[in-house]
Amino acid sequence: MAEAQEKLREIPYVAAIADGIRCVLQEQPDAFVAGEDVGQAGGVYGYFHGLQKEFGADRVVDTPISEEGIVGLGVGAAATGCRPVIDVMFMDFMGECMDEIANQLAKMRYMFGGRATLPVTVLTMAGAGASLAAQHSQSLEAWICHVPGLKVTMASTPYDAKGLIISAARDDNPVFVILNKMSLAMKGHVPEEPYTIPLGEANIVREGSNYTIIATGRMVHEALAAAEQLTEVGIDAEVIDPRTLQPFDTDTAVASLKKTHRAMIVHEAVRFGGIGGEIAAQLQELAFDWLDAPVARVGAPFSPVPFSPALEPHYVPNAERIVAEARTQLGI
Repeated sequence: MAEAQEKLREIPYVAAIADGIRCVLQEQPDAFVAGEDVGQAGGVYGYFHGLQKEFGADRVVDTPISEEGIVGLGVGAAATGCRPVIDVMFMDFMGECMDEIANQLAKMRYMFGGRATLPVTVLTMAGAGASLAAQHSQSLEAWICHVPGLKVTMASTPYDAKGLIISAARDDNPVFVILNKMSLAMKGHVPEEPYTIPLGEANIVREGSNYTIIATGRMVHEALAAAEQLTEVGIDAEVIDPRTLQPFDTDTAVASLKKTHRAMIVHEAVRFGGIGGEIAAQLQELAFDWLDAPVARVGAPFSPVPFSPALEPHYVPNAERIVAEARTQLGI
């Protein structure tokens, strides 16, 4: 067992992203990458570094600064037989291309009666914490989840980042892989060989007996830290990482709630109108009789993300806020 542990390869989140993209380009001759600065510069975060040299400029394509053009390129290329991986540098820039996303990418397969497939993988970076201010720090996954025809994933670990990218690229539907900029240096076990993570299947990252925390993206790690603190007051929290928000693994969430009878949803996005509201609604619709307390939610305040390094930590949810909300919910 010790020898097996020594052989586990640990790499940073950013390298796992690159690993996933490389696997896609190696196994799919019709796949290509397109986005701003993805070629010579290797991407603003570095996870495309070296790919243009390895695969050529016709498969790792630098585009003009036009998110609408990038998504439009992906839509057209996919409809004609390619399998594009497109990069929207910041999730905030989804506003620049929402018409292409909501009215073309999401709907074309349905409107063409299934005669066209749209195997487009969209990589995008979300999250606050780097003092990048209000226009470069948002978590807008609820926007995308609301549009029928799109699949939406969030990668909380290096392992998930690689696996979800490969799964997304093998799917014949448009899939968003939402990454987190504050996780880029996080290290974790990532096998060298290709592997997939089933879309729509949650991961129970910590088993517990009397409390359920469903957390997305980087908040999974804050939830795990909170779970350790809650043991001091007799709460044994189960932490669930959905990994896929659309489609959401309702069965795993409901099964956990039926065991624990209490639940909380945690996301970095603004609390109002966030994906936590949808998850809470599903829990009360399908497991109301098992609830011993209202479903709690933790999210960001209804405000743009502040630039100030002094203010931003108070904006982003953390383990302390999760613990405080749990204690309030449970009256302890």
